[in-house]
Amino acid sequence: MSYVVDFETVSTTGLESSPVAEALAGLRANEARYFRNKYDHVFTVFAVEPASAAQEAVAYVHRILLEERDLTIGSRPLEATSFEVDGVRWTYVFYESGLSVNVLYTLAEGGKRAVGFKLSDGMEVPAELADRFKFARQRSKLAGTIRGTFFVIKGEYA
Repeated sequence: MSYVVDFETVSTTGLESSPVAEALAGLRANEARYFRNKYDHVFTVFAVEPASAAQEAVAYVHRILLEERDLTIGSRPLEATSFEVDGVRWTYVFYESGLSVNVLYTLAEGGKRAVGFKLSDGMEVPAELADRFKFARQRSKLAGTIRGTFFVIKGEYA
């Protein structure tokens, strides 16, 4: 099932099982607003269950996390999306815990390639990330306080 994320009327559709569903919905809407304003791209997510295109996106993100940092996310993925804009492949996974993981992968050689983590307002830093990353805070009208961090991808994952 696909869902076009509306950043004007924030909805918890697809995220209801998260203990921080409203904050996660705000985080997802914040990403949708960014892509609409910067690229005129409509941010659409896909439910991970039942089997869907989202499972391929989740597998891609999990492979990069495992191979780059020997990292496994302990929370259940709820939604994912993958798309290309201006020569950059973007892949997002939204987890039940309130975590959002995104992969920015420039397709041209030598471009930016990174994994970003964002924590929804009100969630604790996941144990698998706590000792490995420091999180910076930013304010968002849609998502409240977002804590985020990233690392640069060194391998090839096109």
